[in-house]
Amino acid sequence: MSSDTSYTTEEIAKLLKISKLTVYDLIKKGELPSYRVGKQIRVDASDIEAYKQRARGIAVTPFQQQQQLERATAATTIQPPHAASPERPLVITGHDVSLDILSKHIEKQLPGIRPLRSFVGSIDSLISMYKGESDIVSTHLLDGDTNTYNLPYIRRLLVGLPIVVVHLLTRSAGFYVRQGNPKQLHGWSDLSKPGLKLVNREQGSGARVLLDEQLRLHRIAAGSLLGYADVEHSHLAVAGKIAANIADVGIGIQKAANIVGGIDFIPLIEERYDLVMLKRPDNMKWIETVLHTIQSDAFKNELRTIQGYDLSETGRVLLDT
Repeated sequence: MSSDTSYTTEEIAKLLKISKLTVYDLIKKGELPSYRVGKQIRVDASDIEAYKQRARGIAVTPFQQQQQLERATAATTIQPPHAASPERPLVITGHDVSLDILSKHIEKQLPGIRPLRSFVGSIDSLISMYKGESDIVSTHLLDGDTNTYNLPYIRRLLVGLPIVVVHLLTRSAGFYVRQGNPKQLHGWSDLSKPGLKLVNREQGSGARVLLDEQLRLHRIAAGSLLGYADVEHSHLAVAGKIAANIADVGIGIQKAANIVGGIDFIPLIEERYDLVMLKRPDNMKWIETVLHTIQSDAFKNELRTIQGYDLSETGRVLLDT
């Protein structure tokens, strides 16, 4: 690595073969000294090399430590004039566009905090919070035995952690099918029809859990479904495969069907999309602001411009441990 080279968080994740959430965690802990160029977080190549040496158990000399300190000090001075102190990264996980809107409001309401988006599924989001790698996680996980969303998973995966769970929105989920619904798919039991080609979501995503729970409840063997192992990583990608006639059916939300076009959407369930915030001491100063933001008319009015959201319970606190 050249000493005058710097890398973004995405590039560091690829270099070290770790997730972006882990990169953010290393930056938060000070193990990777970082600085900002405009709105982008960067880390010098020499600091990455020093971290790798420490991870291997190789001692860094006092002279090298002094060099790193001087680079960090110099980097701080090149920040924009309005950045009087380093911004604290706030990692928000999930795919829905409502989270991008929330990030914008948080950045406006909380100077000194920089929201960072991580696009991972619901179960991976909860696991990342348990590991301390994220601050606000989104989840839409159906528990088929109780026919309830999220709280059963949150209680099992975040056992012992102090958290706040707040409802963000409700949205329709169901089948993406070819235009005209030629396979006549109207309910979960129709997935047992012979010759049906499915396109699936990745393990840990809310859509994958929804499908697996319905297959279990309707006693349909996952292995009997053609295309069960054919995985895409977003609602849009699944809808796109249906539109391209590569598959007959996929599971997703209505909004993606409206965006892709050329397919039909069969609504089957109203899924609850909730947020979890970890009540660590250094988080308490922003949690109340985020709650007030979610409950505000300004935030809700912006969400109302997006078709397919039910906001009747937006901002309701579901659990506070």
